[in-house]
Amino acid sequence: MKVIGSIDTHTRCKHYHTEKDIIAIKFKCCDTYYGCYFCHEENVNHQHIVWHKNEWETKAIFCGGCHEELTIQEYQDCNYKCPKCHADFNPGCKNHYHLYFE
Repeated sequence: MKVIGSIDTHTRCKHYHTEKDIIAIKFKCCDTYYGCYFCHEENVNHQHIVWHKNEWETKAIFCGGCHEELTIQEYQDCNYKCPKCHADFNPGCKNHYHLYFE
């Protein structure tokens, strides 16, 4: 599993670093986890590609609390809490879903 960008052990990056900012998202375009969209843009020279709805069973979310990979669907259905370790996720992330998911 490739993780790129300046993230801490809980996947917080310089752009999003509150207690609840503990997920990294695998970008479909490069099969690499980043702390956020901005981290991806700062580290690559290609356009991002969103995950299509028919791909939501793909493991593409990394919990910084328990270091488990979740499917996109598990993440979409989790009500901002990791289904594995029950750590809280930032509900504000929903404002950026269009950058990652169809």
